[in-house]
Amino acid sequence: MCGIVGYTGFRDAYDVVINGLRRLEYRGYDSAGVILESQNGDLDFKKTKGKVDDLVAISKNLKETSKLGMGHTRWATHGIPSDNNSHPHLSNNGKIAIVHNGIIENYDTIKTMLINKNFEFRSETDTEVLVNLIQYFMDKEPELDFSEAVRYALNEVYGAYAISVMHEDYPGQLVVARLGSPLAVGIGDNEYFVASDASPFVEFTKEAVYLEEGHMATISLESGVDIRTIKENTKIEPAIQELRLNLEQIEKGGYEHFMLKEIFEQPKSILDTMRGRLLVDEGIIKMAGIWDHLDRLTNAERIIIIACGTSWHAGLIGEYLIEEFARVPVEVEYASEFRYRNPIISSKDVVIAISQSGETADTMAAIKLAKEKGAFVYGICNVVDSSIARYTDAGSYTHAGPEIGVASTKAFTAQLTILSLIAIKLGNHNGNLGRADFMRLITELEAIPKKVEDVLNSVNENVKAIAAKFSDATNFLYLGRGYNFPAALEGALKLKEISYIHAEGYPAAEMKHGPIALIDENMPIVIIAPKIGHYDKIVSNVQEIKARKGIVIAVVNKGDTQVSAMADHIIEIPETSECFSPILASIPLQLLSYYIAVERGANVDQPRNLAKSVTVE
Repeated sequence: MCGIVGYTGFRDAYDVVINGLRRLEYRGYDSAGVILESQNGDLDFKKTKGKVDDLVAISKNLKETSKLGMGHTRWATHGIPSDNNSHPHLSNNGKIAIVHNGIIENYDTIKTMLINKNFEFRSETDTEVLVNLIQYFMDKEPELDFSEAVRYALNEVYGAYAISVMHEDYPGQLVVARLGSPLAVGIGDNEYFVASDASPFVEFTKEAVYLEEGHMATISLESGVDIRTIKENTKIEPAIQELRLNLEQIEKGGYEHFMLKEIFEQPKSILDTMRGRLLVDEGIIKMAGIWDHLDRLTNAERIIIIACGTSWHAGLIGEYLIEEFARVPVEVEYASEFRYRNPIISSKDVVIAISQSGETADTMAAIKLAKEKGAFVYGICNVVDSSIARYTDAGSYTHAGPEIGVASTKAFTAQLTILSLIAIKLGNHNGNLGRADFMRLITELEAIPKKVEDVLNSVNENVKAIAAKFSDATNFLYLGRGYNFPAALEGALKLKEISYIHAEGYPAAEMKHGPIALIDENMPIVIIAPKIGHYDKIVSNVQEIKARKGIVIAVVNKGDTQVSAMADHIIEIPETSECFSPILASIPLQLLSYYIAVERGANVDQPRNLAKSVTVE
């Protein structure tokens, strides 16, 4: 969440920063700001509550030949969204400017100390405390270098942060640092970029340094990138990496919204996730992260899956997959609860951590707790070189490509693909899955990308028409059984996230234990009803709904007769093995939430109050 962009070089810094902020809009934000080093050496800035377009409207007069600047998109934590609380924040003397992602947890104590030293505060933010703490150290020790003062200040705070700082008396210089929140430095030809991820500078350079936890860097054209540890001031040689991201991946490509583009990218993203791993002709699943630790995984007394949001729903399906095929006990935990409840973990446990961004704060904290207890930690994430990818013992990338829409779609189905591969691989290795069943499953999994493509081509217009009928609904109920119960949870979450309609996902068998009281002629009920699994039970659920005049939108297999005859609207998907049905069922549910949100005029890619990557608690 939040976005940082910084630049020093030969280009117009204003254009680089503003365009970079637009690339980071997907992260979710409620205000924006830009600050430039002017030709006369002053710091010129504008900031506002609202969107980047609002910032542009008030800051065009800043556009000049400035070669150094930085910008920020803020998602409110300390203090309401307002012009005053927006970033950048200036020190009391007006010489130091900062943009900051994260939370300074001991800001109140430091603020009290600074107030006692006659510092004044213009905002409610923790960020303004940090920039004034930097000034405090420079005032206290006049011989102190700017970057050293930043380091001193960071050693006094705790929490999570990524920062970029400028000083009027140190022209051409940016000081950046990270702890718990990502920050990348783009290395160009006589120019440098700073950003929360590589998307703001991918068109200018393919080389980047990802700052490690507890590292800071001083950046200037004269001295290059000087990386140091925050605690000890130990010099670190920069590890330059080649970016795999390309410009086409982060543009809409003719689609109205990123979310729709990403829904339609799923045949490719699922195939890319399988590529090189699922080798049906050879009859093998080849995953280095699994193969190198096969005995550790198959001999686990218990597997604990930790995740948040959509990734948690994927983890629930992973529980079904691993227990069915590998016969290893699995527990699925919200990372945000797991980290605080003093869980029982042993060295015989395996923890699988799932995160789209690889930066989710609660998941990172849960991983650290699990490792302290001696568990083996396996990561599943979508972002190369993210914090989770670096901190786990082993893992698998989903290879879904950049996901810009805040509501996760292709990352979810890619996670299900990885979990399917892991479960089938483990089951085959430990003998719980015979050769014939193994071959049947991997053959069917190989067919999933084409079936997803068929779903997209066949249901899109039908789902759009259904969405138009229910865009004014105030409540939805989503029902599924077995593997499709978590798919129902995910469908309800998608609708909540982007259309702001209240929706609940339930196991269909639990309908009679409460939710049935809500059913009447005004209640749309989405029910996932493939022929496989618990079809007869689903038929009974539909009958109970119709007896109470509920409106049924049924996701059924092609050729279905029983449920289709009773439902008010049907959406057809191809048949597949029950374990893979959530992948196919999730596609029309994603489209339904998308088209309802469009009908309601909602901001699909940037829903209110949400951030793509939750890097603070």
